[in-house]
Amino acid sequence: MHLTKLEHAALILELSGQKLYVDPGSFTTPLTDTAHAVGIVITHEHADHWTPEQIERILELSPDATIYGPAGVAAASTDHPVTVVAAGDTVEVGPFTLRFFGGKHAVIHSSIPVVDNVGVLVNDELYYAGDSFTIPEGVAVGTLAVPAGAPWLKISEVIDYVLAVKPRRSFPTHEMVLSRAGKSLSNARIQAATEQGGGEFFALEPNDSLDL
Repeated sequence: MHLTKLEHAALILELSGQKLYVDPGSFTTPLTDTAHAVGIVITHEHADHWTPEQIERILELSPDATIYGPAGVAAASTDHPVTVVAAGDTVEVGPFTLRFFGGKHAVIHSSIPVVDNVGVLVNDELYYAGDSFTIPEGVAVGTLAVPAGAPWLKISEVIDYVLAVKPRRSFPTHEMVLSRAGKSLSNARIQAATEQGGGEFFALEPNDSLDL
């Protein structure tokens, strides 16, 4: 399975000539080369994780791709149907098996509503929790997408999260809110926590790839 990290939270997974997109949002460069997509996972409704325009770019070349997301995403997506998923669900789309975890976005502030959010485990290898620190119980995570910067996190929580999951390898995501110096700081902390658990850290930048 071939992983490409795009800007912010967006990922592309490729296997057997087919693609799965995850969280293509407003901080991500407009998508191109979107043929052969079989699925789109949207972890929650915030615009930095999806926009109608990004979805349309995928569907223009892959009109049969299925969109998966929690109930909040289905309510927000007025132009495209969303297959609603929740914690405990497992779906098959093309060569990808998707298992979903969690249910709610991390708290940003008491004045801001907590929206639906799902984490996704792809082919029992890549785990991405969306905007949460949900740990997939009973799963030995091969590759963990780790949030590096956001209004809802502090670096101590990120470190504790990586130490708890103990992935074999990790890489940063959700980092477009950080400066270059901020990225480097977060990467160093994520790397240290990953290595403490016996894993390997990959400081992926937008458009970098990794074979899983």
